Amino acid sequence: MSEDKKQVFLNDKLVESDKAYIPAADSGFLYGAGLFETMRSYGGAVFCLGDHLDRLFLSAEKLGINNTYEKDFIADAIYKTLGANKLSDGRLRLTLSSGSMSPVSDQQEPTLLISAVKLQPYPPEYYKNGVLVVLCPYKQNPYEPTCGHKTTSYFPRMAGLKFAHSARAAEALWFTVDNRLAEGCVSNVFLVKDSVLSTPRLDTPILPGVARKTVCSIAKSQGIGLVEKDLYIDDVLGADEIFLTNVVMQIMPVSRVEKHTVGEGQVGPIVKKLQKGFEEFIKSECGQCK
Repeated sequence: MSEDKKQVFLNDKLVESDKAYIPAADSGFLYGAGLFETMRSYGGAVFCLGDHLDRLFLSAEKLGINNTYEKDFIADAIYKTLGANKLSDGRLRLTLSSGSMSPVSDQQEPTLLISAVKLQPYPPEYYKNGVLVVLCPYKQNPYEPTCGHKTTSYFPRMAGLKFAHSARAAEALWFTVDNRLAEGCVSNVFLVKDSVLSTPRLDTPILPGVARKTVCSIAKSQGIGLVEKDLYIDDVLGADEIFLTNVVMQIMPVSRVEKHTVGEGQVGPIVKKLQKGFEEFIKSECGQCK
């Protein structure tokens, strides 16, 4: 499908992407007063859609983002967007802003935009050999009100990811201003030590990742110990295994943190076990094995 024939869902209907417009006074555009969700579909089924919508609605409530939509309406719009673009395995983006802040408007209406493109997966060698991550030069401030929410004020994350890519790394690890491990630019992070998983607490605060939640559930079902706690650079450097999660990358093993080799520099047994469990969860959730 050519770019100009791609369909997006804008507010209440499908439109061709090159004819989709938002007001110049939209608060998401002007001030980053918006939220977004990145989702992945398998065989036409959106992975953990309910979890994505729960997170979106909770953040909208906590941050005061204008949202007049119902979850069922948005879910239906997501599937309409997938179908209109004839996609089975896709990457979807949902953006919700508080809408126009025009002074001539009597009632502020939110802006809802949903797009879908063919999935471009990460390179297979990332999963076979593990990836390099670096330490982000920026710090995460627990007192910043949008911290822990997936807002459209995403430039710091993109700057961190650009820094990582300039160092030929796949990700950059963020630490808080008091030097606690937080998360990646676009991922959550897990450490393995003596076959026990550890990951930063949600109230660090970090983004409550959908894939993170899935991994925690899988670990419990597999009898793998899991601790959510404060972690520091010594925990990172002392880990036997490290991996990253988001719904697009699933479970991404880390083989090096800058010049430091993680464990034996290979994908470890706990990561492999969780990767298999994640594949089984996808099969159960989306009705097919990936």
